[in-house]
Amino acid sequence: MALEYGMKINPSKSKEIRFMRAQVKNPLGDQNIQETCSCKYLGIVSRNDLNWVDQVNYIVQKSWKALHFVMHVLKKGNRNTKVWPTCH
Repeated sequence: MALEYGMKINPSKSKEIRFMRAQVKNPLGDQNIQETCSCKYLGIVSRNDLNWVDQVNYIVQKSWKALHFVMHVLKKGNRNTKVWPTCH
């Protein structure tokens, strides 16, 4: 299909992930693209077995980094950064 529409795909910047067991002929002709079992696209980590464990681990890791950043800021900050404003 890519060849039919004249698309040029850079194999060094692309990865192939299959969501089915059936073998499909290479739609890119003679270009070989590295096959992988997991990839991130638009911030979502997808696996070929449709398991969400990589996505959950990715979100947990990002959350820990954000928490450590906030804790670092609060630890190093002055009194004004540690006191939460109150509503009257």
